[in-house]
Amino acid sequence: LVPAAAWQRQRSAVMGVEGPGTLGYLRTLAVALVTGGLLVGVARVIKDAIKFLARVMIRRWDVNDEVAMFVGTAIVVVLIIMLVNGVLVRGFIAGARTVFQPQNASTRPGIEQPAEPERSGSRGSFARWDTLGFQGRNFVATGPHAAELTQLNGRPAKEPIRIYAGLQSADTDEGRIAVLLSELQRTKAFERRLLVIIPTTGTGWVDPVAARSIESMYNGDTALVAMQYSYLPSWISFLADQQKSVEAGKAMVEAIHGRWQQWPADRRPRLALYGESLGSMAGQGAFGYLPDVVDMNFSSVLWVGPPNASTLWRALTARRDPDTPEIQPRYDNGRTVRFAQAAGPAEIAGVAAAPPWEGPRVLYLQHPSDPVVWWTPDLLFEKPDWLKEPPGFDRSAAMRWYPIVTFLQVSADMAGNVTNSQGTPTGHGHNYGDGQLDGWVAVAAPAGWTVEDTERVRRALKELIAAGGPEFQ
Repeated sequence: LVPAAAWQRQRSAVMGVEGPGTLGYLRTLAVALVTGGLLVGVARVIKDAIKFLARVMIRRWDVNDEVAMFVGTAIVVVLIIMLVNGVLVRGFIAGARTVFQPQNASTRPGIEQPAEPERSGSRGSFARWDTLGFQGRNFVATGPHAAELTQLNGRPAKEPIRIYAGLQSADTDEGRIAVLLSELQRTKAFERRLLVIIPTTGTGWVDPVAARSIESMYNGDTALVAMQYSYLPSWISFLADQQKSVEAGKAMVEAIHGRWQQWPADRRPRLALYGESLGSMAGQGAFGYLPDVVDMNFSSVLWVGPPNASTLWRALTARRDPDTPEIQPRYDNGRTVRFAQAAGPAEIAGVAAAPPWEGPRVLYLQHPSDPVVWWTPDLLFEKPDWLKEPPGFDRSAAMRWYPIVTFLQVSADMAGNVTNSQGTPTGHGHNYGDGQLDGWVAVAAPAGWTVEDTERVRRALKELIAAGGPEFQ
């Protein structure tokens, strides 16, 4: 416990927050003792079950002691796996659905049906207000309006378009995508300067900082389109059926891209893709290989806090250029895709400034301290490259790899970050804050955009976040 306290003080200092007090460590000790006792009890039950089965086989069939122990162990292991997969996991997921479904049907206080026709859920929308879900209603009912953007940027702005299809907007992913396509047509989204496709996180959430940032940069001449595929938190969706998010993201991206491609090249908007956390994984599901991004004519892609299981991310990281670290790899000399630790505006700007980056721009933001990015079952028995390398800007140099232990540590850290990422200090862990503004500037800056423009938008974002309100709760 003493070394753990010292390590926690180090991490708190790196992240600029106050560390836990003595009471917190005493609570940890109590939890550890109870947990340890339970684990010892379970281990004894398993051991007794194996011995019981072995004795039965020895008495009835005169089996050799070693063979009996081996077969008994195998039977118990199979039974445990069946119990976990068939009963505990399914029961947990069923319970989670029971808990989170009512929240999805509710509406946050202060959120009202939008009157602007540019928003899904408004009168005349193909996506009815009562079908959008908790996060969908938040998304379409908040965000900047034309008057606010006009004041921010000092020139007449357009009313931003926000399109959303909730789980109840149709019975299937195909039906929800059809709703999105109808909404794109109704709102004249293809006449805007930038169209952003957003596969959402597990609950259907779209990060308001990312959404406001790009809308502010383009003075409202944007259309943001998002779709819900679950109402469970991302970590539960990941455990329950991560393939569903990938399939939904792929179908959504391909359908909208297909409709966009039908417009004349000189009249259609620039096409961008954004995803955070499980939404990043869902968006990456649309591409088998990096060249697909180029072939589909995306101008900008921003992926934030990608889960380690993301197929494209894993492939790019594994095939990174020699002598580049896992926490910030370089692939093909940064010709199309780049990685930033998101240590601050200067670091992200430096990643973007290195030539050449002339074609489609794909950027991953990944904090060294983000457990969502670095968690993998491989941690159980394999030391990852990121723990062999010098630590990133916000990972403690004291962190060491131990079989099983490190896996459990990162698992616990991931659960805490995903369930309460906004409780994590901004710019660390799974909370990327206004670093996403810098990410957008890196991949999708409008012509003539300056550092002063970025800081003006950043100040406005910070003021809004400090003021609170339903958008940032």
